[in-house]
Amino acid sequence: MVAGTLVATPAHAAPADDIRINEVVTTGDVNDSIELYNKGTGTVDISGWILKDDNKSSKYKIASGTSLAPGGFRAFDVHDAFGLGSDDQARLYLADGSTLVDSFSWDDHSDPSWSRCPDGTGAFGEAELTLGAANDCGTSGGGGEGGTSPVAWPGSGSVATADASNVFGSDLSGLYQEGGVLWGAQNSGTLWRLLPNGSGGWKPDTANGWTTGKKLRFPGGSGTPDSEGVTVTGAGAAGGVFVASERNGDSSGTSRLSVLRYDVSGTSTTLTATKEWNLTSGLPSVGSNLGFEAVTWVPDTTLTAAGFKDESTGAAYDPNRYGTHSGGVFFVGVEGTGMIYGYVLQDAGTFTRVASVSSGMAGVMELQWEPQASRLWVVCDDTCGGRHRTMRVDASGVFATTAVYNRPSGMADINNEGFSVAPAAECVSGSKPVYWADDSNTSGHALRRGTITC
Repeated sequence: MVAGTLVATPAHAAPADDIRINEVVTTGDVNDSIELYNKGTGTVDISGWILKDDNKSSKYKIASGTSLAPGGFRAFDVHDAFGLGSDDQARLYLADGSTLVDSFSWDDHSDPSWSRCPDGTGAFGEAELTLGAANDCGTSGGGGEGGTSPVAWPGSGSVATADASNVFGSDLSGLYQEGGVLWGAQNSGTLWRLLPNGSGGWKPDTANGWTTGKKLRFPGGSGTPDSEGVTVTGAGAAGGVFVASERNGDSSGTSRLSVLRYDVSGTSTTLTATKEWNLTSGLPSVGSNLGFEAVTWVPDTTLTAAGFKDESTGAAYDPNRYGTHSGGVFFVGVEGTGMIYGYVLQDAGTFTRVASVSSGMAGVMELQWEPQASRLWVVCDDTCGGRHRTMRVDASGVFATTAVYNRPSGMADINNEGFSVAPAAECVSGSKPVYWADDSNTSGHALRRGTITC
């Protein structure tokens, strides 16, 4: 392998000089990606900046509203704009398209990543893929908690089906386990309430109108939410079940990136949202079927104890700034960009974005906050070979990758868009169950069961 070469670039006045190409991936599970890093001390707005390869006509324009906080990483999948070859170049320009900020060239494919070490200032070399997080510069010991090299699944490699044959069909997506109930969101605008089936799996609740799931509607009773993710807050389902939707199925060509709250206490077979937080206008544009795929909720007390930083203020997160809200932050995952955003959703219907985190993966299909381990699970489907990441709030107050896990050895590379983690009460001999939802209903089964260590 011939090492890549760092190309000298002209000096620029801050803040442009603080933004550096930090990692390049040309092939593998996540290909044609360029990561930028802010090595400076101030947030830099990179809206409209342009990424290119060695072809003058190539251009990837960074979306409006994109910024990088100090020490922040952001990966961009440039595949739809241009490909990165085995003998190529990555270049970053200001929005004028002619002022070169940084560039890096190589003469062989990444294996799996070309990465700067140290971040932002060092030379490029071969390293493990760490898009959206600090580069693997040989100091982490590799893998496991504290590392970002992919390692074996942290539980049994065995996986079993967890539903009867052809109960759900296709499109079962988000999952959330609340004690002895498993909530499931199906893309067709259906919410399921599932109960234990007595053999380690789940079956539909047959009481109170839940037998075939309940149909979801937007506020006012109209439309069909493309329901992808589901979660509850510290109040449990009694405080509402929250669903992430990427569009109205009755107008499927238009993005509608929303979090919806539903009262699930009645017996009606149709649920109308009691509140919608439509977040579309404040986010970069994505395809109508590439929007919100995941949602989870993290308590305010957990975030403040960890020193979580509020991106809207640049200071420590203070829940008291936001008046009456759920007592936590909702984190949503975007399929098309691999980004994770954190929002305070006020009861009045207003909202504030307090975090923007690159997952380091091509897409985010599920998010799950695991209170027992104080970690955020970030899940990709067969787009990323079934990889899972865990994240925690680091010393700088932002979520950063702590581990990258391969899927269990006993599970095929299937279209898992849902993932749930059992509560601590289910730990037996150091292990507890986890469940996946397969959007494709492979072999007639949408639910599968595995384990992780407690």
